[in-house]
Amino acid sequence: MTPTDIPAYMAHVGVAARAAATAMAAASTAAKNAALLNLAAALRRDSAALQAANAKDIDAAVASGLAAPMVDRLKLTDKVLSTVAEGCEQIAAMPDPIGEITNLRRRPTGISVGQMRVPLGVFGMIYESRPNVTIEAASLAIKSGNACILRGGSEALHSNLALWKLCQAALAEAGLPPEGVQLIETTDRAAVGRLIAMPEYVDVIIPRGGKGLIERISAEAKVPVIKHLDGNCHVYVDAEVDLALAIKVTDNAKTQKYSPCNAAESLLVHEAAAERFLPEIGRLFAGKGVEMRCDPKARAVLAAVPGARLADATEADWSEEYLAPVISIKVVTSLDEAIAHINRYGSHHTDAILTTNHPNAMRFLREVDSASVMVNASTRFADGFEYGLGAEIGISTDKFHARGPVGLEGLTSMKWIVLGQGEVRT
Repeated sequence: MTPTDIPAYMAHVGVAARAAATAMAAASTAAKNAALLNLAAALRRDSAALQAANAKDIDAAVASGLAAPMVDRLKLTDKVLSTVAEGCEQIAAMPDPIGEITNLRRRPTGISVGQMRVPLGVFGMIYESRPNVTIEAASLAIKSGNACILRGGSEALHSNLALWKLCQAALAEAGLPPEGVQLIETTDRAAVGRLIAMPEYVDVIIPRGGKGLIERISAEAKVPVIKHLDGNCHVYVDAEVDLALAIKVTDNAKTQKYSPCNAAESLLVHEAAAERFLPEIGRLFAGKGVEMRCDPKARAVLAAVPGARLADATEADWSEEYLAPVISIKVVTSLDEAIAHINRYGSHHTDAILTTNHPNAMRFLREVDSASVMVNASTRFADGFEYGLGAEIGISTDKFHARGPVGLEGLTSMKWIVLGQGEVRT
């Protein structure tokens, strides 16, 4: 089926996905694990060919003037390929959630009532830039017994095609339908419009990319969407804090990598710690070229830091996801003010408190309304691989079904089961 006739092409993909989903749901754990191990081996074996395909995308992106953070997201480095291969192996080693029966209880009528974990069916994944998402999505789909339809960004087409072929070969080698993982082979945006409006074939859509993409998908989709719009992540330095720990963690949260959605974008500092902490972190940020957009109190303290790139924060800065060497900084008078600020301006993604005060840490965990909330750890850990999920299909800031990094269980649902021996209702 040629991708030029978009309605016919997408219907063909949908029919194939629905058929594959039936087979994937019935697949044995051994077959699914074999496919994952096949895929991990292929990623390591064919790394040179994958990087050659990736180089075409990198060269085209640079030539077109794509922003540096987006180019960085495109790269299939040795480390990236090793990480996704390890993720496949980690997922293969995890317990198979499908078919698990929980909460089985015997009722007075004689029936036993419980819940069974089952695949969602078919999910559509729409993503930008990062070609490693192709493997993360495929590997989670395989282990969770789902079929997936993947639509990567046009800027990563050569990389995604090369990775997808490995996925299909791994499935076929394990005796599973290659159509369990499908990649939309056209860059025509009309294909996305069809994908998000095919409830007869697709059970859920997972967009992963910029705010504009996710807003469009959420507004136009005719099937449920698992999403997060942006990642305005906060680090709050409390009044009682280990200064060396706070400097190390804050630096990592902001500068370890600027482009991911779990990088810190806002720094809140209790006024009791500001004079000790801000000059130290300011020197680190200045040395790395990080622009600091400050409220008046923070700017007054940071003004003495040599080489500091300072600017006055605007109201918009408190809500901004920079994905760049820029951070907003505010001095607060209390934990209450910090929590209120995060809940007002944050994106409910990931927020961290750095403190030696246990009651304050527990309040922060309870009261900050985010998908991941951390104590004395970098926000950069908000990731399915780091959480031990093997990989993630994305981050959800929704409050139903799946929240935070979406791994295997996020791609399943529970159905009620009833076990009886001829009981009838009277």
